[in-house]
Amino acid sequence: MKRIGIMTGTRAEYGLLKPLMQEINKDNDLELYLIVSGMHLSPEFGMTYKEIEEDGFQINAKVEMLLSSDSPVGISKSIGLGIIGFADEFQRADLDMLILLGDRYEALSAAICAMVMRIPIAHLHGGELTEGAIDEGIRHSITKMSYLHFTSTEEYRRRVIQLGENPERVFCVGAIGVENIKKINLMTKEELERSIHFEIDENTVIVTYHPVTLENNTVEEQFLNLLEVLDRNPKIRMIFTKANADTNGRIVNELIDKYAAQNSERACAIMSLGQKRYLSALKYCRIVIGNSSSGIIEAPSFGKPIINIGDRQKGRICADSVINCGYTQQEIQRAMETALTEEFENKARNCRNPYEKENTAANIISVIKDYLLNDKIKLKKGFYDIK
Repeated sequence: MKRIGIMTGTRAEYGLLKPLMQEINKDNDLELYLIVSGMHLSPEFGMTYKEIEEDGFQINAKVEMLLSSDSPVGISKSIGLGIIGFADEFQRADLDMLILLGDRYEALSAAICAMVMRIPIAHLHGGELTEGAIDEGIRHSITKMSYLHFTSTEEYRRRVIQLGENPERVFCVGAIGVENIKKINLMTKEELERSIHFEIDENTVIVTYHPVTLENNTVEEQFLNLLEVLDRNPKIRMIFTKANADTNGRIVNELIDKYAAQNSERACAIMSLGQKRYLSALKYCRIVIGNSSSGIIEAPSFGKPIINIGDRQKGRICADSVINCGYTQQEIQRAMETALTEEFENKARNCRNPYEKENTAANIISVIKDYLLNDKIKLKKGFYDIK
């Protein structure tokens, strides 16, 4: 039996990885070794490791790495603590492979340790672009430390190959979060309303906004611009989901708390919706607003207009339902007016999600088994030059 490590450091990441964990658990040739870290272990972010346990998964290890600081220095130190913690854990775990998703700094710490300790890495969502965030450099770095690659589109597959990875080890499987939407039993509107203690009507929007981590001291002005536009649209009701543990994330969260408290009749603030509540909220909302990757990747499958603000997701492939706009109040207001038109809502309802493919989780596990059970992994990988 081959032991497969999965590391998760955030609520959103766990929701995406959950189908893979289920696939591993039901496979007689594989054993799941689950490591939680980062925001999952933080009271400030809701101690979301408890949600993982409530879902019936056994957590094999907890790696503390998150300092109570959202400054660049604090996050840099958190990365260092993560390297120390993962080194100790990987020595104990005796993993045959480690699965990492995306571009968070928690994944970077785990990737550095796994590479040095000769644990092959399977990386999901490589080759993507987010030009406004430090995630960009982290994602491509993890790509170079990984052995197997599972991309969400063919364009991203080509970019991983452009980074020197052999095409034989790069697989376009689609976005696992999009596959989740088809399989999960979503809540009714009434169940969701009871769960978040907030009434949802035909003008409810979801707002998820994260700092643009390659910019200096811009997040407060940018987010206040968004709040000002929301104020000008009094019929709009808002479900705010809070920012991750990124540089200046606390600025966003403090502004959300203040705004929700002052506008409690039409706004609510939630630290962690979790996968089921978040996807259910996408089903019943009218518009998705902010700069989260979920707005680009998962939300189009619900046929709703998406307003993507600023540069955080710049470079990602977008569905026709996504309106990209700048940070100013005028740009956000114009995007809002467009999104609320019957013409654009019909366009969003009928658009195709470019991240959707069939059997994403099963195909990932099939490839991993092929490499592990047939002894096909050779860590001395060459650099693939494009002719």
